[in-house]
Amino acid sequence: MSDVLDVTRPSAHVAHVWLNRPDVRNAFNDDVIAALTDAFTTLSKDDDLRVVVLGAHGKAFCAGADLNWMKAMAGYSWDENRADAQKLADMLWTLDQCPVPVVGRVQGDCYAGGMGLAAICDVLVAVEGATFCLSEARLGLLPATISPYVARAMGVQASRRYMVTAERFSAVRAHALGMVHELVTPETLDAKVDEIVATLVANGPKAARECKRLVRDVSGVPITAELRSETARRIADVRASDEGREGLQSFLGKRAPGWLPQS
Repeated sequence: MSDVLDVTRPSAHVAHVWLNRPDVRNAFNDDVIAALTDAFTTLSKDDDLRVVVLGAHGKAFCAGADLNWMKAMAGYSWDENRADAQKLADMLWTLDQCPVPVVGRVQGDCYAGGMGLAAICDVLVAVEGATFCLSEARLGLLPATISPYVARAMGVQASRRYMVTAERFSAVRAHALGMVHELVTPETLDAKVDEIVATLVANGPKAARECKRLVRDVSGVPITAELRSETARRIADVRASDEGREGLQSFLGKRAPGWLPQS
């Protein structure tokens, strides 16, 4: 366990990445940004990995920027501010580009930069009492680096409202907007996360990675002849692969596929 991040491997196929600053509600600072970047850079190179769970210790998921970090930024020059913001933008990109599914576990408040972390998750599970907020405008700032991920996760119209008003909104509202996939009680949070992890681990490991990449590549793209040709090529590649053949043969043979333990 590091000072700011706790990375564990409950199995060869699963990694848990925990924000570990509960005393400051897991707020961001330079150390957190660097640790998340390093952790996901390393995990992204692991061919055995099938899913990452992103969570936080303590009562809050992430309260946004650390107060002392904000005090330091208040005296930054434009160039220093630009360099600092670039590190955050690059960290979010690194997490977003993780090749395996990322399951978010939101057990409490998710504010500002924390919403950027939540928005990069492929599956987001939140307790019913969690609160979300794009609070930057209250401070005369804007959620610039997280905006591409937040707008993608909860839609343009909702982003327009909550970025300009900086209103708090509930996990129930976030669920209605499509950002949160599963609403649970605090008592059932870990069971639901474990259930989703087990579902992901049971899928073809290469197929899951390709599915994640597929969604990214086709979202918002016109359905042209070139796109139709590309999607046909991709399914042909997968059908002809060893994993694709094994998956089909195991289904027809009514047995577990080779990437799962055999009974």
